[in-house]
Amino acid sequence: QVQLVESGGGLVQPGGSLRLSCAASGSIFRIDDMGWYRQAPGKERELVATITSSGSTNYADSVKGRFTISRDNAKNTVYLQMNSLKPEDTAVYSCKADVIKASPFRPRSDYWGQGTQVIVSS
Repeated sequence: QVQLVESGGGLVQPGGSLRLSCAASGSIFRIDDMGWYRQAPGKERELVATITSSGSTNYADSVKGRFTISRDNAKNTVYLQMNSLKPEDTAVYSCKADVIKASPFRPRSDYWGQGTQVIVSS
């Protein structure tokens, strides 16, 4: 089995910063794309940022220039550095990993973390 565990959420004032982490563990052969998504109350889940195994990144327009996604392949971990936070960034942030499992036939599946709450408020 594969598990993704996020950490780093919390309450922060507007203009502040947070760093989220998401560590994958279990029967992993390789992880290709990893990403962060968020869902605000009453809204659809939306993509925040993605990163390939080689480090190519993609960001939602709403976070460009403020958020930075990175990863440590040796640790199967993806990070999201969030700066200049705004109240509209308030949401549950979840990570996703495109995992190839270390089992016969190397099955590929997407796995999700449980989510971490980020609240931006004064």
